[in-house]
Order: sequence, then C-alpha cells, then structure tokens
Amino acid sequence: MTHGVLIVDDDQFIRRLIATTLEDVAEFELHEAADGLEALEVARETRPSLVFLDVDMPRLNGIEACRRLREVDAGGQLTIVMLTAAHGDSVESDAEEAGADLFLTKPFSPLELLRLVDQLSERQPR
Repeated sequence: MTHGVLIVDDDQFIRRLIATTLEDVAEFELHEAADGLEALEVARETRPSLVFLDVDMPRLNGIEACRRLREVDAGGQLTIVMLTAAHGDSVESDAEEAGADLFLTKPFSPLELLRLVDQLSERQPR
C-alpha cells in the first residue's frame, strides 16, 4: 500500500534530503511544498497520511499550517512531524497545541529520519 507523504519546508535542500531518503526505502508517494499556504493546497489535492512540516516558513508558518491541516483531517488519519531548528519548550508547546504528533530537530541525519519513519510504521495498523 502506498502512503502519501507531504514534505513542507522553504529550504529546498531539506525537502530534497527528506525525499531522497524516503524514495528508496518504502512505498511512499512524495509531494513537496515550499510554504504553509502551498502545503494546504497540496494536502487538499493529495490527501497525505504523513506530513513533514517546517515551523519557520514565509506566508504561513508551520504552526498555523498544522492547525489548519488538523481542521480538515477527518478521522484523524494524518500524522504531522514538525521540523524545527528552534530549541525550547514554547515552540514544541505551540506545535502540540496546533496538533503536531512528533518533532524532528534540524539538522538531522538521514538515519534519524529513517528511524522516525520506522517508529511511525510500527504504530500503523496493518
């Protein structure tokens, strides 16, 4: 079964790092967006099951994008992983309040990303 993954970051390098890491290890249909507004549009069209969402982006930040994605997540099937370079409880608290499931702190290695995806796949019912 193919799972839709939406990768949202204004840094193209980060988007490519995640996409390149994931494209060979599982059956993912990968989509990308450069900001929160584009993410909402792409999510509406593709209905991903997993979103990697940067916190600090232009036009619409990741916290607000997370909140809006949760509003349209009928059935609660969407997993949102926040990407952040910021350290501190306030960012995580705001993201959790908006509906984030997990956090991945930048910079991260491809191995850390793969471990996180493995953890998520263990949570999924088969």
